[in-house]
Amino acid sequence: MSESLGAKLSSPPNSQPLVLSRHRFPLGPGMGAPLQVSAVVIRVLSQLWKKPIVAVNHCVAHIEMGRIVTGADDPVVLYVSGGNTQVIAYSEGRVLQLSNDPAPGYNIEQLAKKGEQFIDLPYVVKGMDVSFSGILSFIEATTEEKLKNNECTPADLCYSLQETVFAMLVEITERAMAHCDKKDILIVGGVGCNERLQEMMRIMCAERGGMLYATDDRYCIDNGAMIAYTGLLAFAYGETTPLEESTFTQRFRTDEVHAIWRDKKELASVNVIDEPGDKIEENQG
Repeated sequence: MSESLGAKLSSPPNSQPLVLSRHRFPLGPGMGAPLQVSAVVIRVLSQLWKKPIVAVNHCVAHIEMGRIVTGADDPVVLYVSGGNTQVIAYSEGRVLQLSNDPAPGYNIEQLAKKGEQFIDLPYVVKGMDVSFSGILSFIEATTEEKLKNNECTPADLCYSLQETVFAMLVEITERAMAHCDKKDILIVGGVGCNERLQEMMRIMCAERGGMLYATDDRYCIDNGAMIAYTGLLAFAYGETTPLEESTFTQRFRTDEVHAIWRDKKELASVNVIDEPGDKIEENQG
């Protein structure tokens, strides 16, 4: 810890718990070194300030940030990021896991906006499972020849890739809505700020009489606020992490978390909390 950083941390706020993100990257495999550094620093600060530690699941933090920003109550959640894809329903207490193949990225989104020609790509959906590997293999096998013969442009390929993948995501999300008897959708994760994905999902929700909840890149991408907020939610209901258990895991599954604060239907906002177990002031609006 640098001397300047130590000086800045010498006077902690009196009422704030220390928040530890156990899972810096969704579902893993995560980056062990950053997680290890965070765990060491949080232990030092806990001992220095005599404050409790609250372990937070990174994926759950994305969801709770999306809920508080958009006002979504109990939606089906589409979690899409560069590392994984999940369709999550809190009320059923389970995760409908999908393939961990690469997801579309920001660069593809921007180039896809310039595409004009749609190219048929493999469309692989089996129940609640999707596979992106076949699409990438097809593109790798055919791209060079198509571009060389001027049959398409890089923008066309990105456009086709994005349209195909997002159509798959819309299909499985709609299936999850029917399965869980819900009408609303919340999109979180880095890819969740993709404007085309939001547009396609919004159309599907409207056809089912529901509503899409989504945010921009300020809240979709990884941020410290989502970790702090979710830690505060857990802390408000007496959840703390003993020092000896404040390690990290690169495979902290979303469905391992007991979101005790979700048992309180009236919860909508959180004020400053002084001690573990204090009640949250409620405002359902």
